[in-house]
Amino acid sequence: MAEDFELWDVICDGPFFPTKTIGDPAVTVPKTRKDFNDVDRKAIEKNFRAKIILVCGIGPDEYNRISSCQSAKEIWEALQIAHEGTTQVKQSKIDMLTTGYELFRMKDDESIQDMHTRFTSIINELHSL
Repeated sequence: MAEDFELWDVICDGPFFPTKTIGDPAVTVPKTRKDFNDVDRKAIEKNFRAKIILVCGIGPDEYNRISSCQSAKEIWEALQIAHEGTTQVKQSKIDMLTTGYELFRMKDDESIQDMHTRFTSIINELHSL
């Protein structure tokens, strides 16, 4: 992400929640909004910026899938499952593409260019999975 590498961390790791330590024995509790300092606000803002970037990059149909997500990480995971599927679906796709690769042959009525396009498509899909 060209915007800010830390935004990608927020998408992968989840949002930052400011905490404070109180009491004896020490207990960590979430800070209230009035206790936030500038560093806390900037860290929290990164989740909102990441959410905006993700939402602006999708269409209305995709928005319906992620509209209830609270964090950029939740949005990313919902989009991953929608487009890639679960681990089992992903493995099934890999198995199908591997079989297609292993059994790849030129069709009788196919040009070399069409064959190359079909082969490249298989390779690219395998690489992306």
